Amino acid sequence: MLDALFKPRSIAVIGASTKELSIGNVIIHNLQHYGYKGAIYPINPSAPDVRGIKAYPNLAAVPGEIDLAHIIIPSRFVPQAMEECGEKGIKAVIINSAGFKEMGEEGARLQEAFLATAKKYGIRVFGPNCQGIINTDPDLKAYCNFTFTFPRPGFISVVALSGGVGALIMQGLADLGIGMRMYASNGNACDVSISDILSYWGEDPLTKAIVLYTEGVSDAKQFLDVAKRVATRKPLLAMMAGRTEQGAKAASSHTGALAGAGKITELIFEKAGILSFQDEGEMVRAAMAFASQPIPAGNRVGIITNTGGPAVIATDVLVAAGLDVPVLSGPSIARLRKALLPQAAVENPVDVVATASGAHFRAALDVLMDESGVDSIFINFVTPPFSDTGAIARQIVEVNRLGKKPIVCNFMTNLAQERFRMTGQILQEGGVPCYANPSDAARALGALARYGRLKRRGGVEPSEPLPRSDSAKARAVIARNRKSGRTVLSAADVYAIFEAYGIAVAPWRVVETAADAVLAAEAIGYPVVVKVDSEQIDHKSDMGGVVVNLTDAAAVRSTIETMRERFRSFAGLRFLVQKFLPNGRELIIGATADDQLGHLVMFGLGGIYVELLQDVVFKLAPITRTEAAEMLKLVKLSAVLDGVRGQAGVNKESVQNIILRVSNLLLDLPMIEEMDINPVMAFADTAFAVDGRIRILASGLKGDSP
Repeated sequence: MLDALFKPRSIAVIGASTKELSIGNVIIHNLQHYGYKGAIYPINPSAPDVRGIKAYPNLAAVPGEIDLAHIIIPSRFVPQAMEECGEKGIKAVIINSAGFKEMGEEGARLQEAFLATAKKYGIRVFGPNCQGIINTDPDLKAYCNFTFTFPRPGFISVVALSGGVGALIMQGLADLGIGMRMYASNGNACDVSISDILSYWGEDPLTKAIVLYTEGVSDAKQFLDVAKRVATRKPLLAMMAGRTEQGAKAASSHTGALAGAGKITELIFEKAGILSFQDEGEMVRAAMAFASQPIPAGNRVGIITNTGGPAVIATDVLVAAGLDVPVLSGPSIARLRKALLPQAAVENPVDVVATASGAHFRAALDVLMDESGVDSIFINFVTPPFSDTGAIARQIVEVNRLGKKPIVCNFMTNLAQERFRMTGQILQEGGVPCYANPSDAARALGALARYGRLKRRGGVEPSEPLPRSDSAKARAVIARNRKSGRTVLSAADVYAIFEAYGIAVAPWRVVETAADAVLAAEAIGYPVVVKVDSEQIDHKSDMGGVVVNLTDAAAVRSTIETMRERFRSFAGLRFLVQKFLPNGRELIIGATADDQLGHLVMFGLGGIYVELLQDVVFKLAPITRTEAAEMLKLVKLSAVLDGVRGQAGVNKESVQNIILRVSNLLLDLPMIEEMDINPVMAFADTAFAVDGRIRILASGLKGDSP
């Protein structure tokens, strides 16, 4: 539990200062200004008071118990201060001071020293080199932070690796008039991690949504486990910086940066059901909608407008965000025609026209609330000088308070005019999220719908075990290779593992001589493919080690003899004879191991197009059936899987089943470091693995006792 950190009944400030612009003075000022309800104990050996509050020369002199201590002193004194905190019984410490691990070896030694002391006394350490926390609870008002935004109470909690970005997000919420529940920026995060904070807020009933900014995650497995759990209870909106090569370099040089590649972090977000954003402003505006609106049951949106153009813009953005603007039912259209002005448009969007009154808006809202084919409502509300805009706003608020379906509003007005400013205030106080332009409003509603889709996909658990899996056979193959010191498996062993997991492989034989190759080809049936097979050869096609469409014995014999001469310097040379399957769609399914998360599974267009187009998608194993279907949809050229220009489409279920079987294989065989099935040859009725490669970790490493 982190109650001592986020709900402190008393606070000591070690390094409290009488200097107005020092951090030790600003933190006490902020606690006073914000109205902190607990006791404040400035620790200063020479000053009788700080900002009018009695000061104490050391912690031992403080008469009462202390829950939380700020430490704002030079880094070399922090280990001793931590010892004094332990002796006093303090259970949480915020170290605002810098000069630790981020500064080199000496700083790292100081950090190890105070952490050892903290562990001895059971103290949770927040920081170092951090801003601190804020809890807006009116019964507490803990502003344990040196920033300058004083948020009003609300339901959004914000955690940010970077204090600068955290302050930006806080100010963005304040500018939108949105309250905040809790805030944390934990700097170097030597103890209390982002995962710890998310877990704590996940249990907080007054946190309706969490906003996260990070530059990577240090313990990816822990983060994924926590985020999965939290995201099932409440929306988690996140932004990860450092996606570009230059951005990643900037992140690595940031003193508070954590380890983690951009691709991995994005996959973690997706797997956990976190809403990912690439723009901090869009994330903040989406948070405003999550603060007050229910999650839509589906993707269908009804639009009400009293002006035409913005509705067109909104429709484009909504559709781009994956929402549908459906035709309304006959009964709904009949109700609208009866209730609205004669010149109103009663399709979807519903244009109530500029002269519409509050009653007209209410009638349209009631119809869309009752319409079973609408899951959410988008309002374009311009404030004409000839309308009672306050009455319209009150009707919108009344419907919003029913909480039946989410409502977002594009509120277009001139706030310099008192009447319209009051209209906006009615909407804001009524919990209606309002945006100044249709695109921002539409993206916010799109975020609500996106979270709804994540909730409905049921997607974080592994799919059901697939039949025809023989893990014992596959493990025996791996064990034999490890015993002989091989890390790159032969084609025969690769195909044996595939077949152990029910992955259909084009008929094959491994041979050593031209004569055996001819016998194999005749048994398989012409035409065939001949491939060179050696642990030392990775890219057979590039080296002339693959010859296709051999139609007779002479061609097979000649090919084997040519390859034997070409590759005579390679050890363990053998040859694979395989059924040639022309006219299929070449796909690739692969995997690569991650130290913390298991395996990343890849799908895309295969053959020579992998490097040329790089049209691939990744997901974290284990893969669900829903995720496997998503992978086929997410490649840029997904249309070719359906068939284009007279070409037949592929059997998607067969391809998805291979992805699922690969996922199961990887769970059973974590010692696999890399795997490619390239190509998977997909046809209208089935799909086959045609070529494969598996590299395993050496003995004594991961996967020996999975």
